[in-house]
Amino acid sequence: MKKAQDLQPDHVSEIVQMALSDHVSFADIEREYGLGEKQVKALMRDKLKTGSYRTWRKRVRTFGDRRAHYK
Repeated sequence: MKKAQDLQPDHVSEIVQMALSDHVSFADIEREYGLGEKQVKALMRDKLKTGSYRTWRKRVRTFGDRRAHYK
C-alpha cells in the first residue's frame, strides 16, 4: 500500500473527490491508488475542515448501514 504523503497533489485531489462521491467505494479507491480505508479516512481528516469531515463520516456510515457494499 502507498502512503498518502507519497501521492502527487493532483492525485490527492482526485482521491478526495472520489471519497466525497456517493458512488465510489473505498475498494475502488484502493484499486486505483493503493490506499486502504483507514488511509483514505486519515487523508480526508487532514484535507477537510473538521465539520466537513464529520458530516462526510456520518454520511458514509449511514449509507454503509443501509447498503452492504457501500464505503
